[in-house]
Amino acid sequence: MTSFSTYVHPKFKLNGLPYRFGDLYELALDFEKSLVPYEIEIGKFLTEWLNNNDYIRVHTSGSTGTPKKINILKTQMINSAIATGIFFKLESGTRALLCLPASYIAGKMMLVRAMILGWDLHVKAPEKNAIGQNDQVYDFVAMVPYQVHHSLKHLNKVKKLIIGGAAISEKLIKELKNIDTEVFATYGMTETVSHIAIRPINGLAKSNYYHALPDVKFSIDQRECLVIEAPQVSKLEILTNDVVKLISNNTFEYLGRFDNIINSGGIKLFPEQIEVKLAKFISRPFIIASEKNEALGEQLILIFEEDSSESIPDIKEAFSILSNYERPKKIYSFSKFPITETQKIKRSEILKNLDQAAQII
Repeated sequence: MTSFSTYVHPKFKLNGLPYRFGDLYELALDFEKSLVPYEIEIGKFLTEWLNNNDYIRVHTSGSTGTPKKINILKTQMINSAIATGIFFKLESGTRALLCLPASYIAGKMMLVRAMILGWDLHVKAPEKNAIGQNDQVYDFVAMVPYQVHHSLKHLNKVKKLIIGGAAISEKLIKELKNIDTEVFATYGMTETVSHIAIRPINGLAKSNYYHALPDVKFSIDQRECLVIEAPQVSKLEILTNDVVKLISNNTFEYLGRFDNIINSGGIKLFPEQIEVKLAKFISRPFIIASEKNEALGEQLILIFEEDSSESIPDIKEAFSILSNYERPKKIYSFSKFPITETQKIKRSEILKNLDQAAQII
């Protein structure tokens, strides 16, 4: 174990108040004693960040394999924070909002960016409408799509917004099209110490492609899954399970998860791409998946979350935009979709319990 000397930028503020190392450590201990869950998580992380260890322990999300606990060097987190500051031109004095759980890498990194870059970080509960709780204006905010959806009328308070943690629907992208806020989709995971690629989703720079942060390079393996070379945050190449179309060594288009690929009659299909098309017609939560079929090997199915207040959408109209290969052969209704803290649907749990779903068509 290597000893680590923690640096806190002299301009760092939390909720508008300046903190030095000693004050911050006392605050961390106070947060750990809080009765509010999100404050406890902030306290735990700050305590770990301010100790003498040169690493922190984190849970991976499963993007590179089975979820597990790993060590991330604090120097790697600092490098990631600096890269974000450079890419988005966020200098000391930046007013930012933390409205993500500090139990996840995205929340931890907002704290690290603020401490290292000298931001004024304001903390709110990780609720669906965190920015609607006051009239503060923020230079930089990170959210998951669920939060953005419930914050649309308040986004005029935000200059730059990054969205990660789950897929962004075409419907939401359309709603963000004409706002003044600069909005970016992010690509990253725990192993890459938060985002390492950015996709502008509104304004003149809008793109379908993700662009690398400084000192990050991309390639693909034999499965056409993304391989990440990011020496500032990882000593080794990072092998992912994300299938991409590689445009250059710093640009790619995301296609879908390798473990979600459906092989139906010899045709490889990406559920994520079909879901993007159908999202224009279907407002309730749904997923595209597959079940075994003697003739095809696998056949496509569509699974809705039950909603007594909403009628089943016009499937004929929705399916008309799909190719024959992309059209689900069966439709199921599932009582309640299991989700993660970041509102990501747990596909595998739904499929494990498909026998509990009702077949509609």
